[in-house]
Amino acid sequence: MPSRYLSFRCSVPWFILLLETLFLIRFFFCFPGAGNIYSPSNRYPEFQDVHHMVIFGFGFFLMVLRRYGFSSTGLNFLLIVLGVQCCVVVEDLLLFFFLSCSLGKALVSMTAVAISTGAVLGKANPLQLIVMSLVELIIFYVSRCINRTFLQVPDHLTLMHVHLFGAYFGVAVTSRFPEPPPGLDKNRSSPKSDLFSMLGTVFVWVFWPSFNSLLADSKEKAVLNTYLALAVSAVAAFMLSALTSKDGKFRMTHIHSAVLAGGVTISYTAQSIQHPWIAMILGLLGSVITVLGSHCLQRCFNPAFKLQDTSGVHFTFGLPAVLGAVAAVVLHVIEEGISTRWNSLSSLGYLIFVDIGAFCQTISTALLTGLITGLILNIKLLKTLHVSKYFDDQFYWEVSF
Repeated sequence: MPSRYLSFRCSVPWFILLLETLFLIRFFFCFPGAGNIYSPSNRYPEFQDVHHMVIFGFGFFLMVLRRYGFSSTGLNFLLIVLGVQCCVVVEDLLLFFFLSCSLGKALVSMTAVAISTGAVLGKANPLQLIVMSLVELIIFYVSRCINRTFLQVPDHLTLMHVHLFGAYFGVAVTSRFPEPPPGLDKNRSSPKSDLFSMLGTVFVWVFWPSFNSLLADSKEKAVLNTYLALAVSAVAAFMLSALTSKDGKFRMTHIHSAVLAGGVTISYTAQSIQHPWIAMILGLLGSVITVLGSHCLQRCFNPAFKLQDTSGVHFTFGLPAVLGAVAAVVLHVIEEGISTRWNSLSSLGYLIFVDIGAFCQTISTALLTGLITGLILNIKLLKTLHVSKYFDDQFYWEVSF
């Protein structure tokens, strides 16, 4: 290996040991009360569902590369278990801004890391992924603090920006990585990898109602609206896939991404929508924007900006999250306008300002800090492999093909 690259064996294990030691010291001297971190106990079923969703769902969801399956599932698991501990520590440090510290919030926050990992999948080595995860979690919590403290956004809504933040943070980070050589063909999928990735999609789809209702006040309404949006987006994904394919057949890429669009789009408004047909329309629009985005972004946007969004997180999570944020503003305006009969335009304008401000702050923070993080990750100190080694398990795992 060229001398300018850091030894994998001498960097990753020791860095993990250092992090775990710091976590142990922090938990030893200042551990949050068990009553706070596990309460309320009646939320454990939702917590368990979200746990399955993040570990199993996203682990298999990221198996889109034919020679990167071990890293997709294994490194996702490593990042989750490290990141949850980091989240608990960060939330404890920011307890002044947040009412409680909980494993549920930590798991939901880890969704941002799982989404961002999909954008840099195959290009970032384990050391870079761990550093990216820690930086992203801290910045995401700072972004939530800004939304809650200065814009007075409810705590559960600041957490639902996780899809938006994760997608655009990952897109910004991956733009700073060198492009793979033109002749490299390892960044392709295979029928086997597509099958496992679809299995992960099904896991995420099944548990998404629990994800949206974990911190919701009206759980029944959140579950109903989320399921209807997911169902419509799944049906629309099959329909649009057949209509947009040249031969009229279903494309696994469309199904893999568009069936989840409804869950992302409805995340901001799942507990506030009063009429189920609105949730169904949002699910349909989310699926449409995902399928159309997969065509436009991959053919026009990504080559122009030299982006290689490996798992397509931009059109799977980013665009539906933008649609959901816009829909939340529109529905908020309609709801408040009807309840006040448009008499208090100043208060209505303030609510619009808060919603749009939280959205703009989140996406701008994700893009700016993602670009800076991408530059940091590409310094020589954090590199452990050459660009020709992208998208391959053999450098990190014992593999027998």
